[in-house]
Amino acid sequence: MTNIKKILKAINRSQDDLAREVGISQGSVNHYANGNRKPSYDMAWKVVNALNKLGAKCTFSDVFPDPISESSQVA
Repeated sequence: MTNIKKILKAINRSQDDLAREVGISQGSVNHYANGNRKPSYDMAWKVVNALNKLGAKCTFSDVFPDPISESSQVA
């Protein structure tokens, strides 16, 4: 799962704002935010860079946490 929604909320921005900055549809952002679709490596970096341009101060791992570490913490 990603932290896109959480980061957008923290910087008071919308999925539409992120979509415009990245150059994709709001629906694509929604799919990434909900984990319905996984972005390519390049697209994931575009999302991180766009979030930072919109006012976030985040790293790749802030937006896209390591799924292996995440699953071991749940158990």
